[in-house]
Amino acid sequence: MSRRRRVPLVLAAVLAAVVVLPVQVASAAGQRGDYVTIKGAAGPGPARYDRAYVEKWGPKRARRVLVLVPGFLGGSGDFSEIAQDIVRRVPDLQVWAIDRRSQAFEDTSIFATEKADDAFAYYLNFRPIGGRSFKPVDAKDVPFVKQWGLKLALEDIRRVVLKARAGGRTVILGGHSLGASLTGAYASWDFDGRPGYRDVAGLVLIDGGLGASGDGPTAEEVGRRLAAVETAPFSDLLGLGIPWAAGVFAEVGALYARTAPDARSPVQDFALLPAAFKPAFPATNEGLFGYVFDKDTSPPNLSLIRIRGGSLAPVGDPRPWQDGDITPVQRLARIFAREPGNGAEWYFPARLGVDVAAASPLKRTAVTDSLGLRPWRLAKVDRPLYAFQTDLSEGRVLQGARAFIARSKVPRRRSVLVDRSSSTSHFDPLVAAPARNDFLKTVVPFLRRVR
Repeated sequence: MSRRRRVPLVLAAVLAAVVVLPVQVASAAGQRGDYVTIKGAAGPGPARYDRAYVEKWGPKRARRVLVLVPGFLGGSGDFSEIAQDIVRRVPDLQVWAIDRRSQAFEDTSIFATEKADDAFAYYLNFRPIGGRSFKPVDAKDVPFVKQWGLKLALEDIRRVVLKARAGGRTVILGGHSLGASLTGAYASWDFDGRPGYRDVAGLVLIDGGLGASGDGPTAEEVGRRLAAVETAPFSDLLGLGIPWAAGVFAEVGALYARTAPDARSPVQDFALLPAAFKPAFPATNEGLFGYVFDKDTSPPNLSLIRIRGGSLAPVGDPRPWQDGDITPVQRLARIFAREPGNGAEWYFPARLGVDVAAASPLKRTAVTDSLGLRPWRLAKVDRPLYAFQTDLSEGRVLQGARAFIARSKVPRRRSVLVDRSSSTSHFDPLVAAPARNDFLKTVVPFLRRVR
């Protein structure tokens, strides 16, 4: 049998294995998406974890699908606002936002009730609610997570892409931050002889990506990082030794900001909240939430989720939040305070970060061979590319995008590179008010042209 005949049969076999279980999702503003489970690749660990999760926005009969991948410690909820903005402006398009398989570790049962006091008591004070007690995942109980790397993540994404392609639909693949890096890796990946770029019609890189020159980390550097994964399989953003803390703090704060924005924040007095997150005077729930995430007051380790939102009011007891820049704080609160499909990944597999760094040059090296990575097909990639850059990377995002284009067959005239490093922070493209969102304004024409 020729390869031309073999490939459709392979795609059909994969699609036949996809399981979709729909759940209706309501955001704080009342909009709804379908949150579904899609069977993923067979990976290390029990088969019940071989799942990806997707929230779908837009018309069900749409002939085109934009699949979006979240960044480091990000969840599908990151795209819940921008997805709705996009489908309102681009005809005949759905947006599918991915949650990685690690979503299965999250106990979001109390968050789903939308009762902020109960969530605060349950997740941060470990008080039983309704006969249930919060039991965080212990890395010792899930040792297989040490093997959840780039290859598995891309295979899961491919199951989603192939499902999106069913019935002859056109798929555009994109992502934010590390999700943009996964997008570039997918396009360049060799899936058992089939290059990933053939599955998609275009690429959307939101403040991230791969393809810069160089050879990536050395074998010694990778070895040190792999050793660290052995002792700490989950990434710990806050440095508290509690990997899930960043996601839980964000969702508790967002839920208070959404349901009781003007009340004095009880989280501000919580002993385990890092001092860098606490203003010098009492703040409202909305005020504290904005203070933690705004670029002018957010601590350095939260640079990946900073916004340009505004500031605390100069007076008040407690002090309220004042929107004054491109992102209204309630849009940010909505992406975190939603279930299913919150905006954080509580248990991010550290091995994925190691592999992404190793694959960053998008070429075959001794390191990629040792890790079983296959980023070999960049030279043949011929799909139009969109890249958006904020203030985070100091110009490296567009440098990488230009290198990606130069080393491939990406059509320059059909590609779009946007630099907003002087006016936009890393998370703003996903949550800025539509009238002030330069990402939305520039990606919409690109999406309309990709067929």
